[in-house]
Amino acid sequence: MLGVNAFEWNFGDQRIPTHPDHTFFFKPFSSFRHYLDWRQIENDEGKYRYNPSARGNWKYDEIYQWCKEQDIMVLVCLKTIPDWLNATYPPEKRDSENVPAPYGADLSDPKSYIKFAQLGFQFAARYGANKDVDPSLVHVDPKPHYDPNEVKIGLNLIRYIECNNEPDRWWKPKKVAQQTGSEYAANMSAFYDGHKGTLGPGVGVKAADPTMTVVMGGIAAEPDFVNEMIAWCETHRGRKADGTIDLCFDVLNYHHYSNNKHETHNREKQRGVAPEISLSPGVAKRFLSFAEKDLPGIEVWNTEIGYDVNQRSSQKAIPIKGKSALVTHADWSIRSALMYARAGISKLFYYMLYDVSAKSTTQYMSSGFVDKVDGNTSRPAWYYLLQAKNLIGEYYYRGTINEDPIVDVYQRDEQTIYVLTVPDEIGREETYKLQVGKVSQVKIHELNPDSDRMNTQTVAVSGGELAIKVTETPVFVELL
Repeated sequence: MLGVNAFEWNFGDQRIPTHPDHTFFFKPFSSFRHYLDWRQIENDEGKYRYNPSARGNWKYDEIYQWCKEQDIMVLVCLKTIPDWLNATYPPEKRDSENVPAPYGADLSDPKSYIKFAQLGFQFAARYGANKDVDPSLVHVDPKPHYDPNEVKIGLNLIRYIECNNEPDRWWKPKKVAQQTGSEYAANMSAFYDGHKGTLGPGVGVKAADPTMTVVMGGIAAEPDFVNEMIAWCETHRGRKADGTIDLCFDVLNYHHYSNNKHETHNREKQRGVAPEISLSPGVAKRFLSFAEKDLPGIEVWNTEIGYDVNQRSSQKAIPIKGKSALVTHADWSIRSALMYARAGISKLFYYMLYDVSAKSTTQYMSSGFVDKVDGNTSRPAWYYLLQAKNLIGEYYYRGTINEDPIVDVYQRDEQTIYVLTVPDEIGREETYKLQVGKVSQVKIHELNPDSDRMNTQTVAVSGGELAIKVTETPVFVELL
């Protein structure tokens, strides 16, 4: 549940790609969704550069190696289009977020996406686990001469790759930047396995590494979009030997931010909402129910959630009673992780590590866990996630024994920790009598908004019952 969206420059600089002063801020997170623009690798058509990259001279080999050593799972989201492909569009229609196919191409034909699918093959050949890729199919441009790129195969650094970001972008022009479900399925079929190998050698992720997990681009739509993808796959990819549809994705992926925008069109009144009382649990349930029915065995991820701290944003976290907006941002962030674990979502990624701009009133611009304007300082949400990771990062959600206040049960082997939360946004407090069985002592862990350590106290228990005050900030009770 503790994934984060970030960029290569969040790790360091060209001289030191993984600088301790930068990598320090990844400590609360177990997963990293890498927003990787196509042009960073293939700025000139057919010329692939990784270490250093074609643009910016970033060293992806070293960044991904560091992540592996730190046990941080990497999801690479290959997105946008390079200038040479954008140039096929009329000047008035050019946009880096256009569909990854030449202007005027048939967007329902997998062949239209062959360039993007070739990129997927090259990337998977280098960073996947397969060391037996035909070297004649793997290409790098050796530039720059002072630090030349080299052909590398099967580095085994990346297990997950995502095919573009928000392909259903309804806020952009149809047939130019926005794809239908069937058009995106054609896109994914090329990217996944070269449309079942029909697009020739060196095309598609699975052609380079059959074990790599291909994640569909996070969508802002409802499951109907995925239904259209499934129908396309049945028609154009057929069925496997076991009778199931031959899908071109391994993970169902969506985006959803908790807010009240369904209630008001007045931007001044729009804001973020506490996760449990927002639409988020219902949206998660719809995607999970859909997957269980129509995509058995496929995980559901949410790769973008978050709240802003700028108080003029329509996605802002709000001050509540004596709590600042920053502390509410922390409360709602950790409660989102707990809520999505409770719902059954398999992986979660916050948007994002650093703000775009804390001064911006635009939604999602001030949702970072680190304030880069204020000298790269950690916000309360950063501390909350770090503390939670240190305490229950290796625990599994096992169930909920009370709904209000919420009492979740987390376990690791024979160890049990209860997480108690009031699911509200008005500063409500409750007293709950927790049944703890035969233990005589428990540890009560309280989140600390400005430290990397929780406030912890050991409390004696008699009669198998602990009366505990529960607030809108989760409290953790560890049985001893």
